[in-house]
Amino acid sequence: MQPTNPTAAEPTLPPPPPEKPPQTFLDLITSVLSILLVSSLTVRSFIGRWQVLHAKLTSLQSSVSLLSDSPHWSQNPLLHTLLPSILSTLQRLHSLCNQSSLSSFNGGKLLFQSDLDIASSSLSNHLHDLDLLLKSGVLHQSNAIVLSNPGPSSTEEELGFYIRDLFTRLQIGGVEFKKKALDSLLQILNEKSASLVAKEGNVAYLISLLDFNNNNHRLIQEQAVLAVSILASASDEARKTVFEQGGLGPLIRILDSGSMSLKEKAAIAVEAITSDPDNGWAILAYGGVSVLIEVCRSGSEAARTHAVGAIRNVAAVDDIKMAIAEEGGVSVIVNLLVSNSSTNAAREKAADCAAVMASSGEYFRTLIIKERGLHRLMDLIQSLPNSDTLEHVLRVISSLSISESVSKTLSASTLFIIRLGDFIRQGNLILQQISVTLLASLTISDGNKRAIEGCVASLLKLIEMPKPAGLQESATVALVNLLTVKSNKKELVRDEKCLMKLIQMLDPKNEFVAKKFPVMVVAALISGGSGECRKSLLAAGAHQHLQSLAEMEVAGAKKALQRLAGNTLKNILSRTWRELH
Repeated sequence: MQPTNPTAAEPTLPPPPPEKPPQTFLDLITSVLSILLVSSLTVRSFIGRWQVLHAKLTSLQSSVSLLSDSPHWSQNPLLHTLLPSILSTLQRLHSLCNQSSLSSFNGGKLLFQSDLDIASSSLSNHLHDLDLLLKSGVLHQSNAIVLSNPGPSSTEEELGFYIRDLFTRLQIGGVEFKKKALDSLLQILNEKSASLVAKEGNVAYLISLLDFNNNNHRLIQEQAVLAVSILASASDEARKTVFEQGGLGPLIRILDSGSMSLKEKAAIAVEAITSDPDNGWAILAYGGVSVLIEVCRSGSEAARTHAVGAIRNVAAVDDIKMAIAEEGGVSVIVNLLVSNSSTNAAREKAADCAAVMASSGEYFRTLIIKERGLHRLMDLIQSLPNSDTLEHVLRVISSLSISESVSKTLSASTLFIIRLGDFIRQGNLILQQISVTLLASLTISDGNKRAIEGCVASLLKLIEMPKPAGLQESATVALVNLLTVKSNKKELVRDEKCLMKLIQMLDPKNEFVAKKFPVMVVAALISGGSGECRKSLLAAGAHQHLQSLAEMEVAGAKKALQRLAGNTLKNILSRTWRELH
């Protein structure tokens, strides 16, 4: 007896020509769905799979109904490819349903199960795409508005609608749709709408395209990397979205194995993401330290600049700091800092990173010194213009000077001492502060003290400055050290402006300077029997102020007063003795 086919009398459903209008496809889909919803309940084979398929078909029927109720659904270009694809899947299911409805199944079961699973997966994808379209709201607006690029006068609502449409086309359409959508997205991002893109767009899907490594469609990955890079760099909100949607991992993978162009864009994004200190831990989690160091070692100029910027951003994290050292990163950073081929930006970031490392402990300072870091940095400050890079380099040297051997090397270098003097006289406030602190800690020869006598006036002026904290004390210590040389003392008292400034600082009414600092300067000037300095101080009115400060019990004031007055009494007695004899 031949097996019967309960649906044998049903009409065959040939695929429609591709030029049919959307409404024709929708009518055919509705018709096939009605048939499948009934016939899938009467199958005799693979019943469990068909139960799952029946649920999906029911969902599809609901989505198709919502689609047909949308006022502008037929104008959406995505449906020109989506509807034929859905119909093709349904027709395939119709054929499989006919076979499953036979009283006995004689075909290859494994192959048939595979066909069912493939059709079921396609159906899930169609449901996902339809759901995206329906939720985006793009089917409720005219095609002319949806696809046109909003102009400068567009409202935020219109722009948000456009962005949602872009991401819908990006997710549902084929390769050409994705390329066009990404082109439009990049245009929107370049018009500084990144925060709205982060809010309205599916950034997670955009990030998934970073792993789109189809050789035939490499442009999609390149566009996606550029879009993510712009997003991450645009604003705090956009950067946070990129990170929270899992952007760092794919970006690190691109840095590790992508093309040079992709690495440059990925490095920009990684530097931006790591600018948030709370994201630093993720660099270790994704194995990013070694990858970033390798980019610094062998990447293009642009990639190296942003990679060392990312390292600088996370270098303060203890675990990452150790990982940098263990991966040989200290050597790479020092080389990048002193290399003539490095960009100014790369040098500045490398210098900042080296400063962080140098201030972190003896272990890291030793690593820098082993790389001949001290001498290379001393050479570098002779050629660098006044800049942020110079400030960071000087911070590194200052941190290294904690070592006794380094301190001796710095103290003995006349070129270095002269450069410090230049910074004190002509540098910005930060350079002055670092230089003064360094100078105060070094033990330099009288010859080197004479070499920088030109910064005596600048040091005295810095004693007047209450901020930054510690500057007044460092400037006082440095100046007192220079005043052990007679020529430097004479330099100060012969400069009328400097002398008057010192006297003003001694005045008890002057509340901007702690009185112990000018008292220390006066004591240094009159030590060693300098008659010219005593005469100048007395003539300028120092005696009266010192007397008041001694009565106020300011540290050192009484002793300084005694020296100044004692010498005056001695001169009077000597002159009286000569007159009597």
